[in-house]
Formats: sequence, C-alpha cells, structure tokens
Amino acid sequence: MSQVVTRFAPSPTGYLHIGGARTALFSWAYAQNKGGKMLLRIEDTDRERSTGAAVTALIDGLKWLGLDWEGEPISQFSRAARHAEVAHELVKMGHAYYCYCSPQELEQMREEARAAGKPPRYNGYWRDRDASEAPADIKPVIRIKAPLEGEIVVRDHVQGEVVFKTENLDDFIILRSDGTPTYMHAVVVDDHDMGVTHIIRGDDHLTNAARQIIIYNAMGWTVPEMAHIPLIHGPDGAKLSKRHGALGVEAYRQMGYLPAALRNYLARLGWSHGDDEFFTTDQMVEWFSLEALNKGAARFDFAKLENINGHYIREADPGYLYEVMVDTAKEVGRDEDAKGLMANHNTVMAALPELQPRAKTVLELIDLAQFIYALRPIQPDEKAAALLTDEARVVLASVADTLGGLADWSVPSIDAAMRALAEEKGLKLGKLAQPLRAALTGRTVSPGIFEVMVLIGRDESLARLSDQTAP
Repeated sequence: MSQVVTRFAPSPTGYLHIGGARTALFSWAYAQNKGGKMLLRIEDTDRERSTGAAVTALIDGLKWLGLDWEGEPISQFSRAARHAEVAHELVKMGHAYYCYCSPQELEQMREEARAAGKPPRYNGYWRDRDASEAPADIKPVIRIKAPLEGEIVVRDHVQGEVVFKTENLDDFIILRSDGTPTYMHAVVVDDHDMGVTHIIRGDDHLTNAARQIIIYNAMGWTVPEMAHIPLIHGPDGAKLSKRHGALGVEAYRQMGYLPAALRNYLARLGWSHGDDEFFTTDQMVEWFSLEALNKGAARFDFAKLENINGHYIREADPGYLYEVMVDTAKEVGRDEDAKGLMANHNTVMAALPELQPRAKTVLELIDLAQFIYALRPIQPDEKAAALLTDEARVVLASVADTLGGLADWSVPSIDAAMRALAEEKGLKLGKLAQPLRAALTGRTVSPGIFEVMVLIGRDESLARLSDQTAP
C-alpha cells in the first residue's frame, strides 16, 4: 500500500475554529497511525477574506494545539494557473465545455425551472453547441459535463455508501470567466497533485464529494478514500454557535485550557476508544481508526472539557504549568499577575503541587496563586470579607500573638500551635482556620493555610494578620 497522505485544508477566516481543529486532529492522528503524513493547504482563493494575519492565526492555532504537518503550507491561490490548465484539458478531452450564457439568460433558466417545479439549475444549453455560435461579447466559463444518467456513489468510511442520482447534478462551473477556478475544481486538482490518499472533513461536504468524483473520473484519476464526519452541535442539539463554544482555539488558550486537554476532549467528540475518558496523544494515535468515527453528531459540553482540563492540570509538571501561567497572564492582559508570578518564581513553584488539585483552568491557577504576591493590605473578596467579623478579628489577634512567639516556622509547629489555641478558646479548628485563610489570602479557597504561611514566610504572614487586626 502506498503511503497514507491526509490534508487539512482550511479557509483563512482569521482563526482556527473548534470544528476545524477537530478535523485537523483526526487527519493528523490517522496519518500518524498509518506512518503517513499530513499536509497543510490554505484555501485562500477568496482574496477579500484571505489575509496574511488570518493565515498566521491558523498556523499559530495548529502549532499551539501540537499538530504538525509535512513541508510548507500550500497556497491554493498560488496554483490558479494549474487549475486553469486542467479545466482546459478537460475541454480538449470532451469532458467539459465553454458556456457563453449571460447572467440574464441564467436567471431566465432559473425562473423557468421554478415555474416547472424543478430545482433552479443550469439546463445544459451550451453542452453540445458549436463554439462558432458563441457571442463575441461574452467571456465563457467552463462547465464540467456531468453524467446524464446513472449514479455517483460516495464510498465513505463514516457514512457508508451514499448514492447520488446524476439527474440531480447539473453541469457545474469549474473555471470562471475571469480564469479563476471554483472551489469544487481547485480542491480536486490540489488533492490529486498533492498525492492525498484520504480526505477527512465535515459531512457538510458530502454533496460536494459527488461533484468532485465527476472531475476525478473525467481526468481518470484515483478517487481518494473519504470520511465525512458529522458536525459538532451545541449541548441543546442545535448547530454549534459562539455561545456553545464555536470559538477559535486561541480563545480556549486564553480561557486557560491546556493543548493536551483540548486534544483529548476533541478526540472524544466524534471518536471513542471504549469507555476511555482520558488518554495521551500517543494512545490516541495508536488506537485511532476511521471505522471508530461516530455517525451521529457530537455535542460540545464545557463541563466535560473543564473536567478533562482539570485532570491535565493535576497531572502536569509544575515547571510547565508555571510557564503557561505567565504566558496566559500576559496574553489576557493580567500584567500585574505576570509580574507577580515572575518575581516569586520559587514560591509559586513550591505552591503549585498544592494549587493544582484545586484548579480546572490556568486562569483559576493564577487566581489561586495570587496570595503569594498580593500587595498589602490584602483586599478580601466578598466571601472572605464575610468571614472577617468583629468576633473573628478578636480570634485573629490571639492567633497573631501565638504565632509571634513561635521559634520554629514550619507546618507541624504552626499546626500544633493553632490546635492548642483552638482548644484553649473552645473552638473547632475550622473556626480559627477559616478567618485566618480570609485574612492571609483574601479568599476562601487556597492550599492548606499552614502551608500558605510557610510559603509566604513569617514576616509577611504576621504583617497581613496585623493589617486585619489593627484597631
């Protein structure tokens, strides 16, 4: 068997959206599984929407997601001459023809078809006419000669055999009057020339597949194997929209998701390996097959994504997470957090094993780490402020006195001193620890409060307590 070659062929709309990211992931995983390669083609024939910035955003999204491709990205626009060459070759072979219909004539055809209760489509007027009849003032388009009878069968790894009656396929345009190719034609020429053996894409392209097979057959080219995957829906079953999560991958990066977690989650949207919820990218590649792709539409679920992301945060190396926290803080404009994290590298690194089990996103990790570099006096959030009652401040004054006399500033020593004080005051340890946490971190959630005190040190701990207990 020849080498498997897949391709990811996005239109540069400004970002790599989540559906495209999943298509790229499946194309990449299949190529990796078969020891093949994935190619990247930028379908930039729409010159108004295709900008350098949009292409850069796409490539950055793929790189962040950890998906690589072989060779340089291929620009579809740069191959326009080749597309035109094939279109004219099809005319010479008798499989395509020049059509000189004016816009007015085409509109009349559509109206007549509608009046007859038929779909509005081209009626083949120039299919067998002689070019000598051509009007001098019309630049022709080139149309493919679609078969007049029979069927086109798309043999699909996901959808099975899908049959299209040729009577429902008209002689569609492959080259416009200005010499530029249509999408339908350019895709076929590019996939053939690039040696693509397997096309994995959304099932909204299924009807395109039937038309593209007409071009493959006319040129005598081998039709690639195809897998048309159902689109991603929102939790309510409706088409995925921005409120559901139809965002660019950079938005997920800014929301604090890790690329490994997003790969894991996207893989589960439309593909599965038994009941496995968590798996490494290497495991996905090893297990991946087109036959395991689901025929039904997957539903995007932020809660599941967050759960998977939490798993990856817990499992991540603290050094890696620290770098991600700094980069994310900078990217989302949290400059003070970035400075605080960088100025307290060692303390943040020491705290991360305590913070990781408590966070589901990188943004939550940053929030949890703020106690390390927060400026005095600590500004408690609403829940923490509610714990700092007058009664609690009296208790905290006793805590400060006790802590001030400790010779050994360690977790066991602080723990023993606080338990003894709680017993002396007739309080449960929680009644003492909760306002202590609020005073030292400004929050109700943090690592163990005695660990917090060791992390920020004796002087900072006592100073923060003083701020909250001073008259």
